[in-house]
Amino acid sequence: MFAIKNGKVILEDGIVLDKAVLFTDKIVGIVDESEIPADAEIIDAEGGYVTPGLIELHIHGYLGKDVCDASEESIRIISKGLLENGVTGYLPTTMTVDMEVITGAIESVRALMAESRTPEFDGTQILGVHAEGPFISESKKGAQDPRYILKPDADFVKANSDVIRVITLAPEEDDADFSQIRRITAETDVVVSMGHTSADYDTAIAGVKAGVRHATHLFNAMTPLTHRGPGVVGAALNCDEVSTELIVDTHHVNKALFDTVYKLKGRKLVFITDCLPAGGLPEGEYTLGGAKIIYKNDLCRLEDGTIAGSVLKLNKGVWNVYTNSKIPLHECVNCASLNPATTLGIQDKKGSIKEGKDADFVILDNEFNVKKTIIGGKIKYEA
Repeated sequence: MFAIKNGKVILEDGIVLDKAVLFTDKIVGIVDESEIPADAEIIDAEGGYVTPGLIELHIHGYLGKDVCDASEESIRIISKGLLENGVTGYLPTTMTVDMEVITGAIESVRALMAESRTPEFDGTQILGVHAEGPFISESKKGAQDPRYILKPDADFVKANSDVIRVITLAPEEDDADFSQIRRITAETDVVVSMGHTSADYDTAIAGVKAGVRHATHLFNAMTPLTHRGPGVVGAALNCDEVSTELIVDTHHVNKALFDTVYKLKGRKLVFITDCLPAGGLPEGEYTLGGAKIIYKNDLCRLEDGTIAGSVLKLNKGVWNVYTNSKIPLHECVNCASLNPATTLGIQDKKGSIKEGKDADFVILDNEFNVKKTIIGGKIKYEA
């Protein structure tokens, strides 16, 4: 048995001091430090924070590797790199490219998912795929390639539902009865997310009634909230059953909105990075799905100036929100752990420090830099 001591332990509902977290591959309990078993192996948090493992629902690449490389090697490199950001589970995210490439990326993830759950895997656990497209609106394509946009296809999603956990689509591109959305939600466990969409408010609400339960990078690549046209943003904020992603780099969404969105969404708010292959690398020119990306001044853009994702680290995203809002730190952590776990329906196993859950932890210093990442009770990364 192991015991983490001398840390500020962040639980679902607050932060506790002078407590130790006991674990094997599962969390055994939280006890007073004076009650640590004599035979426990001690891990000293050195006065820093102890959090549940962070869960990333939306990330396209890292360290120069793209999920759409459709390569097991690329997935391994991304998975290993994310350990240094405190990420213990993630969804490699595809984008709107040739369907053969998307299928190849899914196959690469499928080949590694079981291995990623083993102690021997040198990387973050792969929880499945987030397929961002190709079923999107051309008018809200953002950095997506319009040549490969298709109409929603439930058969494709169903055929890959062992791997796809989230599918981003534009509800207005479905038929009038939202038959494809209805089939996906009725015949699979895949979470349907509305994103890259030009739907108006009424269409978005109808999509939610048909089964949409998530919103991809709120505010970005969707119809905005105005006083006469609430848009997809208004629908996502109004619908209690819809969880919402927020890119928390302070560039994609103004930090003044952090408190507002949290007040409206609470435990349905999910922090994401939308990180590109340039993440973890110096500024320069890179690619995303074959398109040229210019990384400069902490931001990635296409050659035409379109913002194209981030280079954010999820641990720093949590800290960005905490230091630029009134949201308590434990709730900021929930937004990157418990809330995404709940979106995926795995909150009984992951997402918080609670007896019986997987022993996935991050130990961080007092500025939220990662010192150790632990998955399934095994230290996978040490700074």
